[in-house]
Amino acid sequence: MNTPFDEEPHRRRGLLARLRGSFLTGLVVIAPVGLTIWLIWSVVGWIDGVVLPLVPQTMRPEQYIGINLRGVGVIIFLMFTIIVGWVAKGIIGRSLIGFAEGLVDRMPVVRSVYSGIKQISETVFAQTERSFEKACLVQYPRRGIWAVGFISTVAKGEVSERAETGGDLISVFVPTTPNPTSGFLLFFPAEDVIELDMTVEDAAKLVISAGLVYPNSKDPNRPAT
Repeated sequence: MNTPFDEEPHRRRGLLARLRGSFLTGLVVIAPVGLTIWLIWSVVGWIDGVVLPLVPQTMRPEQYIGINLRGVGVIIFLMFTIIVGWVAKGIIGRSLIGFAEGLVDRMPVVRSVYSGIKQISETVFAQTERSFEKACLVQYPRRGIWAVGFISTVAKGEVSERAETGGDLISVFVPTTPNPTSGFLLFFPAEDVIELDMTVEDAAKLVISAGLVYPNSKDPNRPAT
């Protein structure tokens, strides 16, 4: 015979389970938003801390409005960067840059640091010749195991000439999960590279999510239309 006392533990466990489920759901919703806001706030504060000390005291906005506005340093940095970029595109700017790089080339240690940082900056911010063309499938690290890759270019020069292949050689970047910025540069014969219909962005999402997010969420076996 059941009594109200027998049913109470079941109700309590059910209530706790529902509360735990609601808490975890709320955490999943709040965590990405909170971390994004915290990251942006921290980056803006860091830029302000670097830029504002370089601005004369009489030119700072807080001298006129009475409060310290967060983000003023970011605005000043963006305006300064735009002006520098505009000047660098002109003849005078290119001449000054060439003269400065000539001076840097004469400094052994500074030359190495500057060339490394310049190469990284050009690789990260260049948006024309250095973008991936298509996503693809390749058999890596051995036949029978498939990996998602990004087609870069057709191999040229010594790499193409010395490779023992009868046709074109395709350079493919195979990213790692969950960090797609690291990976392996591999060269495959063109016939071993299978181009995918999904975009590069969708393929990147697939890699970052470790296979949990497909371009077509309704049917992962078909590409998005």
